[in-house]
Amino acid sequence: MSAEDSLLKLVEAEEPDENDYRLQEQVGFILRKAHQRHVSIFAAHIADLTPPQFAALAKLRDVGETSQNQLGTLIAMDAATVKGVIDRLKARGLVELSKHEVDKRRLLVNLTAEGRDAVERLIPLAREITQETLAPLSAKEIATFMKLLAKLA
Repeated sequence: MSAEDSLLKLVEAEEPDENDYRLQEQVGFILRKAHQRHVSIFAAHIADLTPPQFAALAKLRDVGETSQNQLGTLIAMDAATVKGVIDRLKARGLVELSKHEVDKRRLLVNLTAEGRDAVERLIPLAREITQETLAPLSAKEIATFMKLLAKLA
């Protein structure tokens, strides 16, 4: 029996004691461990981009040119974080920035030809990363897991 199975049985079997606190049973701790596993799998498949950088490229592929702030909203990043991500992608020639025609304070972000080629090449790897991350689960468990995660998000 795996450690995760043992933990699930422990959590299911015990009545919660409001005075007891076990870190390994806390949702944040378990989510962080799952996230670390996913990031490790991601890095093994896509070593030259971070998950946030890939998210920015993938979303730009989907929506086309958009403002830097809107891109941050679409990929769940605050303004400062998305700016850093975009700056690094721009330095690598994967995105380009331009000023909005009317509102000159507004920065627009778009994929370059190199960025479009890169994201198209990486999409199949991203699918493999998702499959590998979810591999311990059955198809039914994946559907339930994704539904429950979406409720938390």
